[in-house]
Amino acid sequence: MTPMVRSPASARDRLVRWLYRRCGTKASYWLVMAAAQGTSSVLVAGVTVALLATYFDPPLAEVLPVVVVGGALTILSIGYAALRTRPLLVRFQEWRTKAEPTDRETAEVWHLAATNTWATFRRHAARINVLAVVPATAVAAWRWDAGWGGAAAMALACAVPAYYGTAVNYSIGELLARPMLDEIAERLPDDVDFRPGGLSLARRFKLAVPAYTTTASMLTVGLLGHADGARALAITTVVALAVGIGLALELTVLLGDAVTGPVRRIRVQLGRVRSGDFSARTPVVTSDELGELAHDVNTMTHGLAEREEIRAAFGTYMDRGVVDLILSGEVPPEGVEVTVSILFCDVRGFTSYAEQATAPEVIATLNEMFAAIVPVVEKHGGHVDKFLGDGMLAVFGSPRPLADHADRAVEAACEIVRVVADGPSGLTVAAGVNSGTVVAGPLGGAGRLNFSVIGDAVNVAARVEAATRQTGDDVLITDATRRLLVGDRTFEPRGGMALKGKAEPVELFAPRELSRVPGRT
Repeated sequence: MTPMVRSPASARDRLVRWLYRRCGTKASYWLVMAAAQGTSSVLVAGVTVALLATYFDPPLAEVLPVVVVGGALTILSIGYAALRTRPLLVRFQEWRTKAEPTDRETAEVWHLAATNTWATFRRHAARINVLAVVPATAVAAWRWDAGWGGAAAMALACAVPAYYGTAVNYSIGELLARPMLDEIAERLPDDVDFRPGGLSLARRFKLAVPAYTTTASMLTVGLLGHADGARALAITTVVALAVGIGLALELTVLLGDAVTGPVRRIRVQLGRVRSGDFSARTPVVTSDELGELAHDVNTMTHGLAEREEIRAAFGTYMDRGVVDLILSGEVPPEGVEVTVSILFCDVRGFTSYAEQATAPEVIATLNEMFAAIVPVVEKHGGHVDKFLGDGMLAVFGSPRPLADHADRAVEAACEIVRVVADGPSGLTVAAGVNSGTVVAGPLGGAGRLNFSVIGDAVNVAARVEAATRQTGDDVLITDATRRLLVGDRTFEPRGGMALKGKAEPVELFAPRELSRVPGRT
């Protein structure tokens, strides 16, 4: 499963998740939805009846029957609507019991769960409100002797709090569906075809704000009636404020949580991505703009993870410094001239060894040897340009400029000889170092490139390594390298030697710290 981002849970979230753990994994979870939405609706219905009573002034004994009828009809209507969610819960339960649901099945059940609340309200909200409001209004008009005009006015007045109750119940429905969506989202693939199908945030605010303001106005007027004077103005202001805060507390808290909850999760995810955790995912729990944003952020994070995998794969086959340069997009296609030091090392007596060992043994031994050599090159700031069978070419001073590239190359060459000689492979190596100007850049064609260095300095380094077979030294360097050294190191001259491809002899030197082994071939 993909690890999901979790943000600090509010008291509402903890309660919902507790209810979900108790019965949300069963198809009977619709009863929890009905109870939560029914409680809110009955409260709205009771306040609505009390509001109507302020205009008709009936006896208390005549108000209670209307409250009972309105509450009962509301419960029946909400129960009917909640029952319509049972097929979703059955489908979710079927998906949940599968050991390995397919990505398509997961995407389908997620889309169904994410859009079910909006689909249910869109199809049944008007019918439910009519079933709850009309009979209760008829009973009130009859018991309060309001007449046909009064009945029509009551029906019109009830539409506003019914509208408000619908907005609140929609938010409650989404809140109760969130744990289920969280569970589905853990298996939702990053490349799912996201199709917005729920109530958008823009429409939600357009619907919720008028519901709040009109209901608040009606309650304020109903509670206070009409009066004149400063005292009445002050009381009206206080009551209007209390009503506004009371209504806003329920509606705006649910609305705000629907917006800030996903935003908090995305912020937590981005923080983890910033710290290098590309496995972090935000659960896509809505089908609106925020759900689309969470999906897009997950897709982006998935892309970053793939980029990091590519970087890691590059780092396996290429030097990491070169990888960073290539991924930065700063590689000049025409190449650049740079002064560098080239280190070439080769295994002594490799041909004889290869004739006696099997192919797997040869590969294993070489890999073991290079596993010891490469860290030495990187420790001294160089990068491995290429492996040439049993040989290796390393560059110091490119792609990252180094003022002391000659010192680093010589130090690396000496350490490589010691590391391999002390290693378990049983092989020994010799190294040659040369410094000079080369062209560094991407080489190749037909879509296949290799960042490398070319020039006479590279060829000379290989020839210098070959000269160790004549002198018996482990490491030889050219005079060009010796003149660039800035550190204190003592060398023994080996005189001018004729190297293949060079018209004049090349002065070579051997580090005094490495003992000469006469007769070594």
